[in-house]
Amino acid sequence: MQFSQLATVKHRVAVGQPLPFNVRNADHTLLLARGQVVDTFDQMEALFTRGALVDIAELRSPRDHIKDAPPEMLPKLWGQCMERVGETLQNSAQEGFGKALEDVTGPVQALIERDSDLAIFQVLRQDGNGFTQYGVTHSIHTAITSFLVAQRLGWDEASVQKVFKVALTMNLSMLELQGQLAVQTTPVTPEQRALIHSHPQRSVEMLRLSGIEDSDWLDAVAHHHVAPDGSGYPAGQHEVSDLAALVRRADIYTAKLSPRSGRDAMAADRAGRAMFMYDPGNSMTAALVKEFGVYPPGCFVKLVSGETAVVVKRGPSVITPFVAALTTPTGATLTEPVPRDTSKRENAISGVIGEKSVSVKLAPEKLMKLALA
Repeated sequence: MQFSQLATVKHRVAVGQPLPFNVRNADHTLLLARGQVVDTFDQMEALFTRGALVDIAELRSPRDHIKDAPPEMLPKLWGQCMERVGETLQNSAQEGFGKALEDVTGPVQALIERDSDLAIFQVLRQDGNGFTQYGVTHSIHTAITSFLVAQRLGWDEASVQKVFKVALTMNLSMLELQGQLAVQTTPVTPEQRALIHSHPQRSVEMLRLSGIEDSDWLDAVAHHHVAPDGSGYPAGQHEVSDLAALVRRADIYTAKLSPRSGRDAMAADRAGRAMFMYDPGNSMTAALVKEFGVYPPGCFVKLVSGETAVVVKRGPSVITPFVAALTTPTGATLTEPVPRDTSKRENAISGVIGEKSVSVKLAPEKLMKLALA
């Protein structure tokens, strides 16, 4: 073990807050365990003056671990982080939600920054998420999309991180209802419609109760369904912040890519065209479509050779992504996926195909690993 003086990382500790790491005496014996609380400033100062130590390995943040993780670990890390975010959103009524949300968002943002292709892959490949979890997964996918587009637009780091949290919490008050609607085959009832229209303000109240006081965050959640022509809700609104405007577009786009029991997911190329038609000339929409491209990672395509393939990375141009063939030209399943260069005429993409047209079923982690090859 290597140790550092506690005084050198005093910015990482605070009176009345759980310690983020173990604190040791000069002889390396345990003095205070991670999670214990230092009650007074005098006690804290005494730790500094007595030369208390911390293990350097414990000082590494979750972001540091993700930044340094070997590439082959990224699919597993994505799965773990997505699960933690989902659990946190579903326990929003519990004490400490604000702190828990802060703890789980950082690692996901680090994963997006580490490999944006894998981030887009999460949005496209939704295998095993189940319709009852639609509310949670849709919030996460909207947050990932908002984060990527904000970066493309050149927003500052604080705004990029904030738009992620806005998207993640926009539907906090109706996660269960979204799951119900995803499997519901009958029309929305008047009671459900009322809950849908009131959910932005109810989500704001939940955030306030959990200790969130950021007015920009709360305002964006309250107005993420406001349309420029005033057709959204709350009724009568027209002007909204950039945070709310971007989240609304990411919300619409990712909903198009998500299947429900009564409808298939829209093909990625069609979803992009639909966004352009819905919102022509808007810089946010243009940035969103450019970020995902015509053939985003995770979508299935048919090659001119007849092979079925999955896009694993964006390529040198929007029409030449990196893909892995899953079948032979006659439709037989390949033992192992085979990389194909779509810039070559014989491997060019002829079109996007829906998941139901793909007979090959690979686990999401195995598909993600193709992007790392």
